[in-house]
Amino acid sequence: MARRLSRRQLAGYVATQIVADNKKEAIMQLAAYLVEQRRTKELALLLRDVASQLAEQGQITGTITTAHDLTTEAKAAIDQFVKDSTGASSVVLELKQNPAVLGGVKIALPGKEIDRTVARQLTILTTRFKKA
Repeated sequence: MARRLSRRQLAGYVATQIVADNKKEAIMQLAAYLVEQRRTKELALLLRDVASQLAEQGQITGTITTAHDLTTEAKAAIDQFVKDSTGASSVVLELKQNPAVLGGVKIALPGKEIDRTVARQLTILTTRFKKA
């Protein structure tokens, strides 16, 4: 019987393998371990832990949410902003479109979120006027 590993130990191993460019093998091993140990419900938390481990090693993954598609210049500027503000050596940001944000941009990184969307600003204004 395999020894039960903590989520942090698993995340550390997977992050190390990803940095060493053994992604496919690490994912296969992780999937097999989670199925064998009947811990598949922990996958979402484990992925969050892996993203945090990678961020500590200088590899940031995250998402950009906008109402409309970004130009290549805007995407490059956001990538550079994330690199400069986090000190990361590598940044991979997934672009998601959500018309509900109305405008602006929301950047979600491991442990951080920058929300400069129109929808968020309207929510803040509404909350302030309710208190008055």
